[in-house]
Amino acid sequence: MEENSTLYWKWDDSLALGIEVIDGQHKRIVDYINELHQAHREGLREKVDEVLQGLVDYTISHFSFEENLMAEGGYPLSDAHRQVHQAFTKRIEEYRRQHQSGKDVARQLIAELQIWLTNHIRNDDRDYRPYAKKALKRQGGWLGRALRRFFG
Repeated sequence: MEENSTLYWKWDDSLALGIEVIDGQHKRIVDYINELHQAHREGLREKVDEVLQGLVDYTISHFSFEENLMAEGGYPLSDAHRQVHQAFTKRIEEYRRQHQSGKDVARQLIAELQIWLTNHIRNDDRDYRPYAKKALKRQGGWLGRALRRFFG
């Protein structure tokens, strides 16, 4: 976003995990939230559609990346974390369906995204940090390819 006055949410280092690739992905999700806010504020329904679809796709890719990283690092709560991701993905998909049916859900979605992402990063994601760091030290194989293909 070009002007800070148009931002809904500014990235805060209290959300940083200290894992550059994950922090970068989380910052990109914050950017999507700001883009969604701006498009809604300007009444650009087609842009809201476009940003919402990008947000859904990017979030699913991010979740998949995190889940693979947790598995690679041997995180013992990876199944529970995956279930949290799946529940959230279903929730966002429902917002997208409501939007496509003509309902104005952007404001509610933006607020929920901010709250959910903040809580998820500060609680759930912080727990897998040491396992992710271990996996990232072994960046060969699938992880190196995934980093370059999806986020590099």
